[in-house]
Amino acid sequence: MYFRVLYFTCTSSGEEPAMPAISRMYFRVAVAFLIVGILVGLHMSISQNHQAVGAHAHINLLGWVTMSIFGAYHALNPETAETRLAKLQFYVYTVGVIVMAPSLYLLLTGSPAMEPIVAIASIIVFVGVLMFGAIVLRAPKKVHTGLQPAE
Repeated sequence: MYFRVLYFTCTSSGEEPAMPAISRMYFRVAVAFLIVGILVGLHMSISQNHQAVGAHAHINLLGWVTMSIFGAYHALNPETAETRLAKLQFYVYTVGVIVMAPSLYLLLTGSPAMEPIVAIASIIVFVGVLMFGAIVLRAPKKVHTGLQPAE
């Protein structure tokens, strides 16, 4: 609710704009990772086997939390949302996390052959983070005050 109200107050037209498509994509994928993270946590709790706690943390932090932050950033800064870099960054980061999560789970639960895949996926995720950093640094420097001119 806070982000929605803040975003609305930052517009000058009086109408609430649609959320950028990339924000919706980030939030949808983030919710999927939240569900997977909860399922992994439930599995660990029920089985009393906590070997995969690192994968559980990565799924929740890189999948749910970070993707939600990326989506919120683009919702609050819609001028960054429609760039080719933003779209490419979404796919690079998402593919990296999608590959990293199950391979890390398998590595931690006894499949050492997954280590090179985890390493490659980690580098892909890192590249996605660097791309997001570039998006933030290249963002227009205009300030949204939410103030309307006096009539």
